[in-house]
Amino acid sequence: MSSQHFIPPLNYGMIEEDLYRSGQPNELNFPFLEKLGLKTVVWLAPEEPNQRFCDFIDDQEIQLYHLGVISAVNAWDPITEEAVLEALDIILNPRNYPMMIMCNLGRHRTGERTANFIATMHITQHLPTGTIVGCLRKLQKWNLTSIFEEYRRYAGPKVRLLNEQFIELFDTDLVRIPETKPSWL
Repeated sequence: MSSQHFIPPLNYGMIEEDLYRSGQPNELNFPFLEKLGLKTVVWLAPEEPNQRFCDFIDDQEIQLYHLGVISAVNAWDPITEEAVLEALDIILNPRNYPMMIMCNLGRHRTGERTANFIATMHITQHLPTGTIVGCLRKLQKWNLTSIFEEYRRYAGPKVRLLNEQFIELFDTDLVRIPETKPSWL
């Protein structure tokens, strides 16, 4: 008799009903993700997801939005306002649910910096998922103390003051609220 284990990805969490967050999953996490019945993955890391995860997404017929390329100018910079607005546009559309917001937490490889120069180096991720979720919480009218507590809980030792400042100064009036919006907004 075989028993199947359901192991969530690194930094997995429920943001709202049918809206989740995590780092990039590995093969051990696929049965867990399959149980969520995801329709959409918003990928925020500059690099492409690994091939096994891409194959899983294809097999499960999950729509992948790769928004990390928008913020990939310099991985040490905070995520751009343009990337946050594009991500929130996808997140606020209930037809995309169930949905997972992901970035490649920890260390990752980056590639092409200019057209003529390709450099591969290890850098620390700037935790764009936390920034996106922080801006979503601000849109939900959470107080900043609660937003930062949640951000820090998931960021651990990788808290970036620039990300917190970005969340604090983020103008929610720039967000387009759809006519059909999630019930929690």
